[in-house]
Amino acid sequence: MKNQQGFTLIELVVVIIILGILATVAAPKFLNLQGDARVSSLAGMKGAIQSANALVYSKASLAGVEKSALNTDLDIGTGEVLFTAYGYVLATNSDLENVLDVEFNHATSSTDPTITHDNNAEWTIYADGNGDAYIWQRGAPATCKLTYKQAKSTTELPSYQITTDSTKC
Repeated sequence: MKNQQGFTLIELVVVIIILGILATVAAPKFLNLQGDARVSSLAGMKGAIQSANALVYSKASLAGVEKSALNTDLDIGTGEVLFTAYGYVLATNSDLENVLDVEFNHATSSTDPTITHDNNAEWTIYADGNGDAYIWQRGAPATCKLTYKQAKSTTELPSYQITTDSTKC
């Protein structure tokens, strides 16, 4: 009689159960990669605005307008006039597009990234006209955003706030 070797039904069931447990534990870590990528993209956009603001402030200082509440004639070499407040970029669609050399889609409101004007861009913006701009990556949920608040005085400098919780992205 030949001695056959193979797996018993019990061994196969145990392996399937172990694989199921591993998938249940490991899957959430891998399923939220998109949220992590969006958080990283927001951090990159935040860094781009901060760097641009540092350069604009340097240019405003050289021009002697870094203490002006509103400056309309700062030339940063893009061919378009840049509006600044206290030497920093205003939180408007056109000024952020100018300084970042990027085009934005336009959103519905500060809490709704639904696109009202589609420029086929990767980023969506809503500027509220009160010195705040909200920026989302295209397709991101409303909770996954960058908030840029322009400078309000020589002591109240621009602020940048991003969503760091990848489960909200």
